[in-house]
Amino acid sequence: MAEKYGLIVDVIRTDFKSGLESLIKKKPVRAIFLGVRIGDPTAVGQEQFSPSSPGWPPFMRVNPILDWSYRDVWAFLLTCKVPYCSLYDQGYTSIGSVYDTVPNSLLSVSNLNGEEKFRPAYLLSDGRLERAGRLKKVASQAYVNSHAVSNGNSITNTLNGSTLTASIIAVGDEILSGTVEDQLQPLLCRKLHSIGWLVSESLVVRNDIDSVADEVERKRSSNDMVFLYGGVGPLHSDVTLAGVAKAFGVRLAPDEEFEEYLRHLFGDKCTGDRNEMALLPEGITQLLHHERLPVPLIKCQNVIVLTGANAEELDEQWNCLIELNESAGLVQINEPFVMKDLTLTISDVEACQPLSKLCLEFPDIFIVCHRKSRSGDLTINFKVKDKARLDLVIEALRKKLPPGSVSGQVNQ
Repeated sequence: MAEKYGLIVDVIRTDFKSGLESLIKKKPVRAIFLGVRIGDPTAVGQEQFSPSSPGWPPFMRVNPILDWSYRDVWAFLLTCKVPYCSLYDQGYTSIGSVYDTVPNSLLSVSNLNGEEKFRPAYLLSDGRLERAGRLKKVASQAYVNSHAVSNGNSITNTLNGSTLTASIIAVGDEILSGTVEDQLQPLLCRKLHSIGWLVSESLVVRNDIDSVADEVERKRSSNDMVFLYGGVGPLHSDVTLAGVAKAFGVRLAPDEEFEEYLRHLFGDKCTGDRNEMALLPEGITQLLHHERLPVPLIKCQNVIVLTGANAEELDEQWNCLIELNESAGLVQINEPFVMKDLTLTISDVEACQPLSKLCLEFPDIFIVCHRKSRSGDLTINFKVKDKARLDLVIEALRKKLPPGSVSGQVNQ
């Protein structure tokens, strides 16, 4: 390319950030042209002209093709006969590391001999699936079949089945540092169980855009719904919405409707031409209005952002969400889980064989064991949607245990 277009090439053998620092120190570079497009993970929050990020060498990022689509790029390359990497003619649509890049299966065709071939990248009909050829990316659909694991067995669930899965993501360095105890996660788990949903994972991530984006991208593809809380607001540490935008490959853009709600809520405290709290993921955000909520809930496809800071606020937001669901069909309501705790006075060694046999007999029932202390009683938690099955499994366990092993049971 340097020879073809008469370019001067400087080779800097170091990491990207250090290389930029070295380049700007050596030459008075004021602006750098980039080939970033709006669907790229690094494009969140960028405009055609965007200063470099805090902590990076100072320069102006110039993004001339920021608003180009996948089809725009290929129209330009083919019309102007610009040379490009030959891998694109072999079905690759997004080329990264040799360890995570494969031909895009959406371009796969079979010849008369049944051999698999791949069409060129410019024949991909939906440019939004450009990155479907990356192994580290999960399925590109917003809603996919998910799997719940019970007693070591895999139970397949679909949207029209009896069990849907959700992930819970809390955003907050204050939780990770131990200065704040997360009280919302167990409450949200109980709320989801009450509508028949299974929580597949609950985790806490740092106040970091990339950390939020990585987890949202993974969880939204492998669960029917993702719930986020924490990190929403105008502070420097409030990065949740930017992370959601990056996960979906869209930019954060001003939302006039949301800004009006904020001005009504905060009045003159909202100063300046651009309210940072009113920047929402562009093109995928749905505002969920309810008369009891001062500002709408935020829904981005199968990701719902909750702004409750304590149990009372979260409880109110959840109740409003369920009420809105009656007319809008936002969240599928299923039969709730029925749970029961059984307390045993025997040791883990005595209980392990009866419980292992029980799991084999009742693979459809979630059976969890825990102790509040090493010397305390052993609690067995059963979770299932069919109360009759719950009674059967408890009776079966009683028959397997030594007499007097059960000290009590609690319905939940």
